Amino acid sequence: MVPANLSGKADSEGKPQHVLWLFIALGVPVTAAADLLTTPLNALHIELGARMVPFAGYSMPVQYPAGLVAEHHHTRNAAGLFDVSHMGQLCLSGPDAAAAFESLMPVDVIGLGVHKQRYGLLLNDEGGIIDDLMFVNRDHANGGDLFVIVNGACKAGDIAHIQARIGQRCQVIPMPERALLALQGPQAVTALQRLIPGVEQLVFMTGGAYRWNDAELYITRSGYTGEDGFEISVHQAQADALARALLAQPEVKPIGLGARNSLRLEAGLCLYGNDIDTTTTPVEAALNWALQKVRRSGGARAGGFPGADKVLAQLDASLPLARQRVGLIAKDRVPVREHVELQNAAGQRIGEVTSGLIGPTINQPIAIGYVEPAYAALGTPVNAIVRGKAVAMEVAAMPFVPTRYYRG
Repeated sequence: MVPANLSGKADSEGKPQHVLWLFIALGVPVTAAADLLTTPLNALHIELGARMVPFAGYSMPVQYPAGLVAEHHHTRNAAGLFDVSHMGQLCLSGPDAAAAFESLMPVDVIGLGVHKQRYGLLLNDEGGIIDDLMFVNRDHANGGDLFVIVNGACKAGDIAHIQARIGQRCQVIPMPERALLALQGPQAVTALQRLIPGVEQLVFMTGGAYRWNDAELYITRSGYTGEDGFEISVHQAQADALARALLAQPEVKPIGLGARNSLRLEAGLCLYGNDIDTTTTPVEAALNWALQKVRRSGGARAGGFPGADKVLAQLDASLPLARQRVGLIAKDRVPVREHVELQNAAGQRIGEVTSGLIGPTINQPIAIGYVEPAYAALGTPVNAIVRGKAVAMEVAAMPFVPTRYYRG
């Protein structure tokens, strides 16, 4: 969830890495330590030697003593435990909850199966993205609810927006008492099923209720790394004990937000505030896959969401795009960071990088950015202007590293 290269050590190019990147990249104000919130795992992070930084109003671990690159590789090869308790959890309940929530997003909420998970996009009236989120149908039609996870930096605004727009149609219940852990990597299932037998039966983007000791958990098989893995909602009172039990498994090591960012970037996943924001529509962001057919033009429940006229016109190509999100790979080993200008061969500005780093797995400089549609085709050469010099890049397919989600 954070820009990479925050460790304070030198990177592979010998350049210093600064924690301040965190604030610059996300536009997060530097907050006095005394004003920061802490997660239920704060004492554990300090005990483990984590480097703590302000993030989304919380003191969060950006890395542990092993360092960002080692943590990245461990997650790709074994299993990494992430504290993502700064994120917002809420539930929507009542007979009209699904229809109400669907009125805020261009996705199919009503048709989502029981204990199935889906990616969603809260939109403003201009079709811009207020936040991206994940939600699960915990059998809302039979007395359950819709369980929603939103980004930490956006959660107060998201909850206020949802309450204002649909609070009269359903119950909107924030869950600040819940912590959230992510266990990610090819050996995550091996480690987790030792503690919680049965989780291995979940497949990608499904969830279920489980118990561990006296703790009631809700676990989904999903994550933000491109790897197989799980996200575990647990009451804050049991979070520390669960985290310690997971870290006692031989496959598992603690992973900070720096590696979380490098993993998600290799997976081609958007970071809210960098790659998408209120000025970006889902179509500009190349998130067409997240808009189900039933909500598109000609669908049974087409439109009916904020900004629908604009978004559907862009989707139908009747309204041309001004820019388009693309993946980029540099020809030379020069890191290309966010806010770097992109130019064509004639030196004309054609776009901007929104996230970038040297991918530890792919071992090449990779980036996400926006370009004019004429330059969005795969293989198109572009130049990134780094400290006044042109760095040759090429538009590339995402993900940069193949995803390994478990689909059964």
